[in-house]
Amino acid sequence: MSSDTESLDPADPVGYFLEDLTYHGKTDRTKRSYERVLRRFESFVTDRRGSGRSDADDTTGNGTTTNVTARATHRDCMAFVHSLRGDHAESTVASYAAYLHRYYTYMTQVGAFESNPMTLVMEEMDESIDKDPARREIDVPAMRAFLDRVRHPLHRAVIVTLLKTGMRVGELCNLDLRDVSMPGSPAASAYDLGTRPALESRPDSLYVTGDARVGEPLNGEIRSAANKRKRETVIPIDDEIERVLTAWLAIRPDAVSPAEPLFIGTAGSWGERLDPESVRHIVEEHARDHGWYRTGGGASENVTPHYFRHFFTTHLRDRTGDRGVVKYLRGDVAEDIIDTYTHNWGDQVRATYESHIYELL
Repeated sequence: MSSDTESLDPADPVGYFLEDLTYHGKTDRTKRSYERVLRRFESFVTDRRGSGRSDADDTTGNGTTTNVTARATHRDCMAFVHSLRGDHAESTVASYAAYLHRYYTYMTQVGAFESNPMTLVMEEMDESIDKDPARREIDVPAMRAFLDRVRHPLHRAVIVTLLKTGMRVGELCNLDLRDVSMPGSPAASAYDLGTRPALESRPDSLYVTGDARVGEPLNGEIRSAANKRKRETVIPIDDEIERVLTAWLAIRPDAVSPAEPLFIGTAGSWGERLDPESVRHIVEEHARDHGWYRTGGGASENVTPHYFRHFFTTHLRDRTGDRGVVKYLRGDVAEDIIDTYTHNWGDQVRATYESHIYELL
C-alpha cells in the first residue's frame, strides 16, 4: 500500500494504481489487463457525462482526463457493467467488475478516494453468483457416494474441507496449522494448532486470512497463491471436517516450510505446501474416475474445486435461507457486513452453520 501523501489526490488515478501494481510485483500481463478495463471504464464515464460538464471538472489544462473515476457513482458503475453484457460472457463481465472493485478498494484504502462505488454493485452481482442453470447439479447423497470412493487421507481432507467451507482453492492452500482450531482432536497434542488470536474464543474453526498475496511473505513463507477474500473470515468446522483433518494430520509428513502449512504434498512435492494446481489435479483425478470430469468438458459438465464452492453455496443457502451468513462464509460481503457477523459470530455464524450444514460422510 502506498504511503506517498503527495499522491493522495493523483491527477491520473488509474496510472497511480497501475504504478502501485508494479511496486506490488504484479506481472505485466496482470497490469495490462487492469489497464485495459480501467481505461475503458474511464472513457465510458467520460462519454456518459457528455458535454454538459465543464472542462474544469474533468480535464487539466492540457486536456488530460483527471479524477473521472474518482467522481464516478455507483450508477456509473452499474451502467458500465450493464454495457458489457451481450458483448461478453458473464464470466468476463464478472472479471471486469472484479478489476474495477479492486481498483476502488485500493484507492479508498490509500486515501485517494473517499468511497468505493463498486461495493453495492458487487453485492448485487453476488446475489446471482453460481446460478448457472446449465451447471451439473449434484445432490448431497450423490456427493456422499463420490466421497466414499476417496480414501487417501490428504485427498479426502482437501475435498471435504472445500465442500463444507466454500473456500477458494488458493485459500485452502494458504492455510497453516495456526489457522486450524481443533482443541478436542488428538492432533492438538501433536501439533501447535489454532494459535491465531482470532481463534482463542472460537474453537473448532478455520481462520482464512485476507492478507495472502502472490510473491509476498506470510508467516515466514513467500506465497504462490493469493486469497481473494475481502477480509479475514472465521469459518466453523463440524465433526466431519475435524475427523478428516485429524486423519490427515496423523500421517502428515514434516513440512519443508517453517510456516507449517496444513496441506502438504505426499508425492513429488513431498513436504512442500500444496499448490492450487495440485489441488485441481487431485479433484480432477477423483472426478474423472467417478464420471464427473471429461477432457474438453466445461463448467456445465466437469466437477472442479470451484464446483465445490458452487455446491456449498447452493445447498447451504437453500437450507438456511440466510444469504448473509453464506456470503460471509464465502468472503463475499463488504467490511461493514463482515464486522456485523464477526461481532455476533457465535449466535449468527456458528449457530446457523451447525444447524444447517449437510452431512457427507
